[in-house]
Amino acid sequence: MFLAKSLISGIIKVVTDIDPSQFVPSNPPAPRRPLNFAESHETEEEQQFRRVFHQLAGDDMEVSPTELMNILNKIISKHQGLTTDGFSIESCRSMVAVMDSDSTGKLGFHEFKYLWNNIKRWQGIYQSHDADGSGVICAKELPHAFKAAGFPLNQDLYKMIIRRYSDERGNMDFDNFIGCLVRLDAMCRAFKTLDKDNSGSIELDVKEWLQLMMYS
Repeated sequence: MFLAKSLISGIIKVVTDIDPSQFVPSNPPAPRRPLNFAESHETEEEQQFRRVFHQLAGDDMEVSPTELMNILNKIISKHQGLTTDGFSIESCRSMVAVMDSDSTGKLGFHEFKYLWNNIKRWQGIYQSHDADGSGVICAKELPHAFKAAGFPLNQDLYKMIIRRYSDERGNMDFDNFIGCLVRLDAMCRAFKTLDKDNSGSIELDVKEWLQLMMYS
């Protein structure tokens, strides 16, 4: 119990001076719609993306964590300027969990498209902030990269993220950068959804807290 209280009080201390209004998460994915309705109302670009998605996802039109891992690792293998150990199955499970708005355990078309667009945008930020062309973002470059992605971090939260997602030198490679931003984006969207009066604070009971934290 003492350890739990210490952990919670430490986290609270880190986030007490954060202004949630400064965070700019992406707009949430569009809700799932009947396939025939969706296809008849899509632009040519969306229809083209749907055809690509069908090839990636298969006939069930859902991307599992394993399929996501294979897709991402196949793509990043073609980018020589990105240093990465590859996306692990655990990181892909986490990404699917925080993006899985309808709790199917997989990503549907709109969920995958939302994630895909974010990864493309964050890849551009990653490469533009890798000033020395090392393939990783070093500790001094990271705050600017997170701010460019819409998440200005205070010093304490930044240090916590460094301990969780960076190597011993404070460098963050591509898969960890994406994994961290996917989680930040999802947690900020969840917070803004629950903060209905824009007060900057929310109340959760233990069931809601566990649901939010354990499936993410």
